[in-house]
Amino acid sequence: MDSILIKDTTREQREQIVADAIGNISGSCDGCMAGLADMYQDYIDGKKEIREINMAFRAHYASGDMGPEKTECGYKI
Repeated sequence: MDSILIKDTTREQREQIVADAIGNISGSCDGCMAGLADMYQDYIDGKKEIREINMAFRAHYASGDMGPEKTECGYKI
């Protein structure tokens, strides 16, 4: 696959792209990865490109509007 853009992928391919990038989202960490997987749902649904999601997250994090919350196992978004 050359492109990960929505116009060049199917929903199933986008699900696989996110799964491959995130890794095991059902790991033993009290749901930390579930929030990360949810963050990319708009990409999977074909609503926003990965680039848009990442830029929005970084903008909120840098501005202090939102950021990771501390959990027992580390951080979650």
